[in-house]
Amino acid sequence: MTPPVFSAAASDSAQALIQMALAEDLSDAGDLTSLATVPADVSATVNIVARDAGRLAGGVLIEQVYSALDHRNRQETSVEVRVNIPDGSLLSSGDVIASVSGPIRALLTGERTALNFLIHLSGIATRTAEFVRLVEGSNAVILDTRKTLPAYRHLHKYAVLCGGGTNHRMGLYDGMLIKDNHLAARGNQAVADAVQSARDFLSQHAPGLPVEVEVDTLAQLKDALAANPEIVLLDNMKTTELQQAIRLRDEHSPDTLLEASGGVNTETVGCIAGTGVDRISIGGLTHSAPALDIGYDWPW
Repeated sequence: MTPPVFSAAASDSAQALIQMALAEDLSDAGDLTSLATVPADVSATVNIVARDAGRLAGGVLIEQVYSALDHRNRQETSVEVRVNIPDGSLLSSGDVIASVSGPIRALLTGERTALNFLIHLSGIATRTAEFVRLVEGSNAVILDTRKTLPAYRHLHKYAVLCGGGTNHRMGLYDGMLIKDNHLAARGNQAVADAVQSARDFLSQHAPGLPVEVEVDTLAQLKDALAANPEIVLLDNMKTTELQQAIRLRDEHSPDTLLEASGGVNTETVGCIAGTGVDRISIGGLTHSAPALDIGYDWPW
């Protein structure tokens, strides 16, 4: 696949997180073990290697980690990073993702920070790629959610792109999703009225943004479709209900996209996609993806 774009916003988030990670690891004293045991003038080249098969995300951060470390140490660039495999690529066990050359003290100090980003983001990309594979042949696209670690939103969503998934809204500011709590706060459950209120608001404040509304029942769906929302999220519906939802949509508002969410896992996603829904959103892509095993191979 073509490597996804690492946006300026993702880069800014990464730089801030890297600074916090290095401060967390080093405080004011630095890497005491390396300072005490490794001569300052000894250099080496190490390879960053995939231990398991998966999908790569975060390779773009390796150089940022060592650049931030050099800056923290008030040094000119002392570590050379050569990335061999672009983000979004499939990995086999033993693949050399990158090589890192420079003073061993610096290589050791930055090792855990670089790996923490790599194994976490590659885990998300690998998890996403598995879901994408399981819906191949259907019309459904795999979407992420806002269930991300605080401050990691841009990086998590970048990792989803690396896995072949699609980003949902980035935050509350760039998309509208009317949920059950919004309906309850209005004092009634009239879904179509809420959709129209949202559309009126957007026409004044954010023209062009789609309106999405969450429903729990087929009755709510029928009500929502009367207002022709761009997207309806079908929350925790059984596959038989999803099939009925498709028929209702086709009859009342054929241009509305239907998104399934809730109870989606690797065993259920194929059946959900088979109902004909357009989108499947999965919080587990980002909130519970296991880390991918990646390590440094030292030359001794």
